[in-house]
Amino acid sequence: MELTAAALSLNSIFAAYDEAILGLMHRLAVSLGVVLTPLCRLITLLGEEGLIFFAAAIALMLFPRTRKAGVCMFGAVCCGALITNIILKDMIARPRPFQTVPLYREFWTYIGAPAEDGYSFPSGHVTAAAAGMVSLCLSRGRKWVLPAVVWVLLMAFSRNYLMAHYPSDVLCAAVIGTISAFIAWGITKLIFRLLKEHDDKPFCAFVLDFDLRYLRDYTYKGKH
Repeated sequence: MELTAAALSLNSIFAAYDEAILGLMHRLAVSLGVVLTPLCRLITLLGEEGLIFFAAAIALMLFPRTRKAGVCMFGAVCCGALITNIILKDMIARPRPFQTVPLYREFWTYIGAPAEDGYSFPSGHVTAAAAGMVSLCLSRGRKWVLPAVVWVLLMAFSRNYLMAHYPSDVLCAAVIGTISAFIAWGITKLIFRLLKEHDDKPFCAFVLDFDLRYLRDYTYKGKH
């Protein structure tokens, strides 16, 4: 398989880093695979296409108190997906570890050769995890920092353990997801500032005040 210049550069720059971590993942699979393999498959499943964050974002947008967090999360995951899946994956065109390196193919086969398609760099799962969780930290406070770190690390671990990505793929994905969250947070603050400046308009008042709880009693009334 002929590699792009960008993929070759990544393979060269991060060779030692990637080899050390993927080697560790294989040793863990040999010793603890009966527990780790199904766990990592579950974590990966939960992170598919960022759907868990899209669902959470929609749920948060249904209530005034959490609407800003929902908008920020939705925007962050969309921004991360645009950068990762639409722009970088095809531009870099880095094959997955098991596709070009015989040793990693052996590791991948050992854990059951989980199906993966598309290019490797960067990890869409980790981008979505970082974007979604960092957006929560920005919009809902420091109490979300620890859960954010834990979830992103678990997602990164699962993708490397399953040999779906190079460690450098998930490292860069975490950075991209974090940047996406900050971009989304800036846009979200601008949106809500404009809504509040024009809260005398019916649409703006509706966006600011809509509360799903009022639908239950059919008594919703705007506050403005």
